[in-house]
Amino acid sequence: MQETTKRVQEMHGAIADTYFGILRRTPLLSAPAQLVRAAHDTIAGGVYGAIHYGSGGLLGAAATVERRATGFAPGKPPGRLASGLRSALNGAFGDHLAASNNLLAIRMAFHVGGVPIALDAAALRQTFAEAGKRLCVFIHGLGCDEHSWEGDDRGAASEVDFGRRLQAEFACTPLYLRYNSGLPIAHNGAQLAGLLEELLAAWPQPASELLLIGHSMGGLLALSACEHAAAADLRWPHATAMLICLGSPNLGSSVERLGQLTNAALNLSRITAPLGKIAATRSQGVKDLRHGPGAPRRDPAHDHIAFRFLGASLAEDADHPLGKFVGDGLVTLDSATAHVIEGDVQSVSIGKLGHLQLLTDARVYRQISEWIAGLDDHQQLGTR
Repeated sequence: MQETTKRVQEMHGAIADTYFGILRRTPLLSAPAQLVRAAHDTIAGGVYGAIHYGSGGLLGAAATVERRATGFAPGKPPGRLASGLRSALNGAFGDHLAASNNLLAIRMAFHVGGVPIALDAAALRQTFAEAGKRLCVFIHGLGCDEHSWEGDDRGAASEVDFGRRLQAEFACTPLYLRYNSGLPIAHNGAQLAGLLEELLAAWPQPASELLLIGHSMGGLLALSACEHAAAADLRWPHATAMLICLGSPNLGSSVERLGQLTNAALNLSRITAPLGKIAATRSQGVKDLRHGPGAPRRDPAHDHIAFRFLGASLAEDADHPLGKFVGDGLVTLDSATAHVIEGDVQSVSIGKLGHLQLLTDARVYRQISEWIAGLDDHQQLGTR
């Protein structure tokens, strides 16, 4: 809010300079214009100062409210609405929140029931009393949290809770990652790589199998984590059977590229340049979406991983040129299904589906279950 107020003040000043400059060069109006300008500057400065200091502490105030809320109810996590608002703030300004040590900055962790879980054997045994040998980690996208996988509170008939269904049908233990989606993707990818190493080392069942499912930015994080794991020679990729990306902008997001072009255009004029500064304050995580992740580093630990990409289109016919162009509303179909990865890779497209619907749609789940069933068939053949 402070930065926005400052940018509006700059734009106001640029416009005022233009018109008062004209008046100063007009005969008979130069002297009166200087008096009016002095009064204008005094009043405007007072107004913007009041707005700046009155609303500048918005994030700090929000952090105080959250601290008091959790303090009055020890052990009780914030509700879904509060959690969602915090995640949205992190998506937009997460790098600033983290750099300023704001209480609202999210720390990456696996969550169960809205509560972060410790990655030690005792805590995991207590939380997952019936832990199986197959873990499925769900990674949300920009500005979201783990609740996004639950679907709408109204429970539409077409919606499916992927985690519960996979647990019932494939004995998968679902874990949900929550992270600050405003931080750089490479930073979050490195953190995720470390957390997965800790998770498998402490998991109650030895020799477990790992599945990763990422939505949008979450898929890019999973791919980035593979890259960091290869560089650091971590062990968890050896236990990873499949990585599924749902609507991930593998070739970059056209929406973010448009934002970059818009930002450049705004900076061409002195009057609109303050608006360009506002646009430029979007988080690094958002800016990273204009680039694709590239291929994970070639490493023997990755050769056995099955990579699966699923894209959607708002058009009923996903193969129609227009359907490919509009994609799911945020990510084009080509960007979601293209890849530069060698090995066991498959891509699928689904029509009449939006970006956020990918998280709970029954058709998407059906495709995921087919992929996992195929994985099981392959493993059974390998043991004969």
